Formats: sequence, C-alpha cells, structure tokens
Amino acid sequence: MTTTQATELRQVARAALTWASTHRADFALGEDALAADGQVNGSWKPLGELAQVCASITRRTPPTDPLHTCASELLAFAWRQTGDGELFLLLQRLEPFATYPLEVYAALAAAGFRHPAYEAATATVARTRGWRLTEQEPTRRLGVLKAEERGGFRRDEPTERVLRRTWLGGLPEPWTFERSAGYALTHVVFHLTDWGRAAGGVPSDLTAYLADWLPPWLDSCLDARMWDLCCELLAVAASVPGLPDDAVPGDAWERIAAARDASGALPEEGDAGDPDQYFAHHYHSTLMAAFAAALTAGQGAPV
Repeated sequence: MTTTQATELRQVARAALTWASTHRADFALGEDALAADGQVNGSWKPLGELAQVCASITRRTPPTDPLHTCASELLAFAWRQTGDGELFLLLQRLEPFATYPLEVYAALAAAGFRHPAYEAATATVARTRGWRLTEQEPTRRLGVLKAEERGGFRRDEPTERVLRRTWLGGLPEPWTFERSAGYALTHVVFHLTDWGRAAGGVPSDLTAYLADWLPPWLDSCLDARMWDLCCELLAVAASVPGLPDDAVPGDAWERIAAARDASGALPEEGDAGDPDQYFAHHYHSTLMAAFAAALTAGQGAPV
C-alpha cells in the first residue's frame, strides 16, 4: 500500500466517523425503544450497527489514534443509550425470544460493555427448546450463534453445519451472485472473523472461492454504484487473509471517496437520493466505509 493510498483510507474513515459523531442524535433510541410496535429497524438496528463498527475499529487501532478516540466516544454514547445495559434486560423481559437485543448487546460486549443480569436472564431463555428451535435463515442463525458466544453462552449447535447451509458456505455457482447473495456472503465472513477482529476464521475452501470471485463481484458492484455493498465487500477483502493482491480494483477507494457528499457521508447507492430520507439512506453505507477503510488501512500500514 502506498503512502497516498493509506492517506486516502484514513481520510475516508476519519470523515465517516466524524459524520457519525455529528449525527449521533439520529442514532439515539427514541421513546418507542421498548414499545411492542416499535420500529426496530429505525432504532435498535442503527445503534447496534454503530456499536459493531466502532467496536471493530477500536480493536484495529491503537489508543493514541484519533480514529480510536472517536470510535470509543461513539461506543460510550451507544452504551449510554441503552441505560448502561438496563434496557437490554427490560427488552428481554418484554420479548424473551427476540434475538435482535442479543445481537446488539454482543456488539457492545465485544468492546467490554457488559450487563451480568441481562446475560444471566438471556442464558436462561437460551436453554429452552423454544429458543433453540426458532426458525431463522442460515446466515442469521450463524450470526446469532456468534452473538451468543460474545454474550457469554452458546447453544450446542455445530457452527460448521450452519455455515454450510449459507449461500457462501455452499460454494454456489458464481453467476448466481446478486444483491441479497452479496449481503449474505459479507455477513457470513463478518460472523466468522468476529467482524474483522479475528484472522483465520474463514475455511480454506471458502477463501479459495473468494479469491476467484470476489474481484469480479466487487468490480460489478462498483460499476453499478452500489456503494454500501461495495464497502461490505471491501471489508471482506480486508478480513480474509490469503486473497490475491488484485482482489480489490486499484481505483476502488478513489471511486468510494468520489461518491461521498461534502459532509463525508456515502449514499447507499448512486447519488444522494431523497433529502427527507437522508439519514436512512446514508448511515449504514457511511459506517461501512469507516469499517472497511479502517480494516484495509490496518492491513498495509500503521494506523
């Protein structure tokens, strides 16, 4: 990695985290966070994704790095939003068989934020047949299994068997790649690598498959201006050791940087879109840009 490339990566990551910090109020949990009809995708999901990305960045950057400082501050903000974990316990009592509270909690637990009473209550529910038999898509089930591990407990279900039922784990015909498959494969890699924090979690046959097909998939997504999925694929490239040097097109980060608006935010696709839906159409792709840039910078140069 050249000095110019490393500088560009840091600039993308820094601008994205600064944007998230500036818009932190939009990540805050509203009064409907515990409501039975609350909009999880507009409250807990953004907060959990903020925590997940920042937890990985703090693990991949030294404490003296400004990226580390900003990510740590955002993590502390996310934890405060949960009432220092108390809302997880309340939510667990209201929806004992919902998995999304555990998935959000696991992201924070990975950064050292723990709530023993919530873990004890969830461990009790996780021992039931009802929890074990909850029907889920394979990629989601793999994510829940990994969230259980980070939360301090796990069910007796072989991860390998679950993995082989996912799209990526089944080594499908590469021409069947499309948007939903792309997001499924990126999340399988994120789960196996603990969101870029653990090298060596991807089996060798999946690594070889990605070495062959990640480059053309990424190139096609860049051409389609699918910026959010592009950033997830770039994060995969930075998380899986053994991929070829040309797995990422040489102009990928230049194109990502050019797609941002003046504030540093990256739209999910194409251009800015509906201004009334600005946060919804920018927050995830901007977080993914920070995540992928920080992981990539950590590969080739001191961060």
